This record gives sequence, structure tokens and C-alpha cells, in this order.
Amino acid sequence: MNQIRSSDLVPRLMREFAYRTGLDPVGKAPRRYLWTDAFAVCNFLELHRQTGEASWRELSLRLVNQVHHTLGRHRADDPRSGWISGLNETEGELHPTSGGLRIGKQENERRPGEPPDERREWGRDGQYYHYLTKWMHALHRVSRVTGDRTYDKWALELAQTTHERFSYRPSWGVAKRLYWKMSIDLSRPLVSSMGQHDPLDGLVTYSELQAAAGQGTTSLPDLQAGITELAVLCRDQEWGTDDPLGIGGLLFDASRVAQLTVAGCFGIGGLLEKVVDAALAGLELYEEGTVLEPPAEHRLAFRELGLSIGLHSVRQLQSLVQDHSALFEQKGSLPAGLAALTGYLPIGERIESFWMDETNQRAASWTGHREINMVMLATSLAPGGFIII
Repeated sequence: MNQIRSSDLVPRLMREFAYRTGLDPVGKAPRRYLWTDAFAVCNFLELHRQTGEASWRELSLRLVNQVHHTLGRHRADDPRSGWISGLNETEGELHPTSGGLRIGKQENERRPGEPPDERREWGRDGQYYHYLTKWMHALHRVSRVTGDRTYDKWALELAQTTHERFSYRPSWGVAKRLYWKMSIDLSRPLVSSMGQHDPLDGLVTYSELQAAAGQGTTSLPDLQAGITELAVLCRDQEWGTDDPLGIGGLLFDASRVAQLTVAGCFGIGGLLEKVVDAALAGLELYEEGTVLEPPAEHRLAFRELGLSIGLHSVRQLQSLVQDHSALFEQKGSLPAGLAALTGYLPIGERIESFWMDETNQRAASWTGHREINMVMLATSLAPGGFIII
């Protein structure tokens, strides 16, 4: 096995990412992808925290600017131009997220009236709900680290637009649902089904941003109506999955619920226990399978690394609940299965060890998704910038 120390690997991975995607040096044409960039922003902030070097902080801010000026504007191969929100140049600069943000896929979105093609849809542009919530979280992390409330304002404006355009009511008297994918201008759904964990991710992310909005005197968008609607939608949802990325997301959301509960900013009783139970069931299924046995060619690093990132939040989750057990019990959110999560922590270590092996990084499954794999490996090895709210 040809591994290098994680302390050396994280900065190396992030420098390579910055070079490959046109972030650094300045002047290269940028290649932006919203999911990867959200994790990258948090990684740069964590490297700044660890080293004190201003250059890492500068890269995080430069990346935010590039994302907004690339994915917040129409594509070069689109007859439309300017900000996808429709705002003029001046207003667009002040509100770069008010029209949402493109995914960053290579192929343009499906044209109006063009029949759906499930295979091609994966490679086509548009807007994903679960990518937008990740960017909201990244903007909030920038605001926390820099003290600049502008980034929280942009996150809140993005949340407000996202909820208004992605949520819909199938019929009168029925709880609202969420589209999974919408067009670049948010005028039509491209995939009408709802992502299994999108309501939970939205509820927790909106609550995170709403808490931030209440900490200052600046007038910021109010997300309470969206929080209420998503809480209703989450009430009867089933969160169970054997997908490693999905399980990792459940653990990350559980950790954020615990952090918000301790801060007095989350009061939905019983949700934490349901999420932890679903994550435990998923981990049991995942461990029973042989998913960690095949060679690298038959594995997807970024999905596995999503699980290892989520597992890094377990210690924090356990500590918060143990230190404030009376509070969680009072709110009906004391998860009985919390201690059992400890037994699954070695899975994360196995995943990291496997993908740190440079032999495995030569597999087509790694090189075909190089940027997202690099960034999520870096997040897993230095998770503090991402899992803290």
C-alpha cells in the first residue's frame, strides 16, 4: 500500500483541486461544480483554521466569488445571458444567489417540450435542491469564520428562493412536496420526484440559517414559513437507506440537529431519534454487504467518503447528547441507539485508508470523478470545517 500522511495529503489535494478547476492561479478559465465547491469552501476554511495561513481563507472567498459569477449566470452555450435571476448587473452583484445556482453539468438543460431521457438527465445542467442546501451551509461557514454577515444574507436569499421554487402542493389539503431537479431559471421541474432526504436536509439547513439570522440586527429573510412546511413534510417520512452517501448525510444532519437543539434553535421532538435509528439501520445493512471488498474499479469513492464524513460527526453528536441529556429527554429527542454508532466508526477508517492508497487513485472510478473524490477525501481527513455549524 502506497499511502502518505493525511496531514500532508489534505493541503496537497486542495492545492491540486484549485489548480485543476481554475481557482489558482488567477486567470485560468474556471470549471465550477456546485456540490464539490461547497465541500471545497469548507476545506479551505479548515486549512486556514489549522495553519493560520491567510492564503487558504483567500481561496475560500475566491471560490465563493467564482461560483456565484459562473453558476449564478447563464452558460456560454445558452442564448440567454447575465444573471439567471434576471437581475441587472448591479443588482445581481448584490444578490448573486437570488435566482439559485446552476449545478455545473457539462451538457445544457433539457429544452422545454423535449421528452425526458433518464440516462442523459444525469449529465445535464439545471438546479438540484440538495446541492443548493450544501451551498447554503458553505456560505454560512464563511460567514462564521470571517464575521461578514453578507454571506449569511446570500445563504438566506438562496434558501428563500429555493423553497419558493422547489416546493409545491400536489393537491389542495396535501402537504407540500419538493421537486428534485429544476430548470436553470427555476421556471419548470426537470425531475418531479422528491429526493428521499431532501426535506430533512432542507429543514435542518433552513433552521441553521434562521438561527444565524436571529443573532444579528441586520434585516435578513425569514425562513420560518419554510421551516414549518418542511417540518410537516418530515413528520411521516422514512429515512432508511443502504446508500453510503445517504447514511453519511443522515449522520451529518443528526449532528446539526443536536448542535441546534443545544443552542435552543430546534424544537421538533422525536426527529433526532428517527434519524439516528435510520442511520443505524443503514449502517447495519451496509456492513452486512460486501461493498468494501471489491477493487477500486467497482467502487465510487465520493459516495463512500460521504459516509466516512458523516461518521466523523458521531463523536460530536454523542458528546452533545451526553452533556445535555436532560435537555434532549425533555424535548423527546434522546436517541436510544446513539451508543451503538460507535461500533461502526472503523468503517470510516477503512474507507479513508482505501482511498488514500495511491494505487486505488489510479483506478478509472477515481480518475473519472477526480475533483469530487479529491475534495471529499480531504473533507473526510479534515472534517471540522464542514461538520461544525
